[in-house]
Amino acid sequence: MALPLPISYPPMEALLVPEIPEGPQWQYEPKWDGFRCLAFRDGESVALQSKSGQPLARYFPEVVAAVRSVPADCFVLDGEIVIPVGKDLSFDDLLQRIHPAESRIRKLAAELPALLVVFDLLVDDAGEPLVDMDLAKRRERLEEFARKQFAGNGGIRLSPAARDVDSARKWLSSAGGTLDGIVAKRRDFTYAAGSGVRTGMQKVKLLRTADCVVGGFRYASKGRVVGSLLLGLYDEEGKLDHVGFCSGLTARVREELTPRLEGLVEPPGFTGNAPGGPSRWSTERSGDWQPLAGKLVVEVQYDHFTGGRFRHGTRLLRWRPDKAPRQCTRDQVARPRRKSPLALLG
Repeated sequence: MALPLPISYPPMEALLVPEIPEGPQWQYEPKWDGFRCLAFRDGESVALQSKSGQPLARYFPEVVAAVRSVPADCFVLDGEIVIPVGKDLSFDDLLQRIHPAESRIRKLAAELPALLVVFDLLVDDAGEPLVDMDLAKRRERLEEFARKQFAGNGGIRLSPAARDVDSARKWLSSAGGTLDGIVAKRRDFTYAAGSGVRTGMQKVKLLRTADCVVGGFRYASKGRVVGSLLLGLYDEEGKLDHVGFCSGLTARVREELTPRLEGLVEPPGFTGNAPGGPSRWSTERSGDWQPLAGKLVVEVQYDHFTGGRFRHGTRLLRWRPDKAPRQCTRDQVARPRRKSPLALLG
């Protein structure tokens, strides 16, 4: 491509912070639950690049078509690929796209087409780079570009932005099941590519807690000490389902915990869904695990619970000897009814 930015250009990244920053210099946006994507268009050539620099075009042919159907034939957009399912967004269906068979990808794209939600313009329709322009001016240019170029395009949407912190708090309150949180951006900052300078872009996530039964554990890859705890929640039928793991234990905790857990080894551990083979959710070894008698309860912190699992590894907060294992049920992670995130996209 002859664009002023290479396809390898890294997107600006955000710093995770515990509180929403406030002040007139900030702009707030929803943090979409999808795949970050830079979309490059030069004539008939379209490239979609992930945050890690991996090509995404083959996995989302409908997004390629949507970018190619924009009247302007030259631009670079920063956004997020999401898949609407009903009134919600499905991260599970995004993961299903990362599949080697083209026929399978085409089938999924037809059944549940993805959207590109755009929140920044890095190169305009004249081929001029905007990354050295402050966000306030880039946002104006993006909104103008969207009015002219996105009309009638069902595969591309403009992400909303707000100056008032009340809107940010409202979006954050609906995070977890619909959104991934909020992003605050300095309006007076230029586009800082990559992860070097993050002060101009900050993200806030709504983290939740749940009490879980420790239904098993895995040994660490090196040494016969505990590597991770396997977490379970009871379903409506009273069966204990494996729902995720908790790692990040200190060396001291691992050493102290190992003999305690080894003294509780007792099959089956999980009476419902049990840990299986390698999973797309985790890169750690998952075929080798030790079942435990369901006596221990831990409180963990998590961000998302989708597809019957904690999406990422959880953080151990504390042990709960005061909590009965049978009290650790799935209703803790049930998602309350909220307004559809798609309403934010019109």
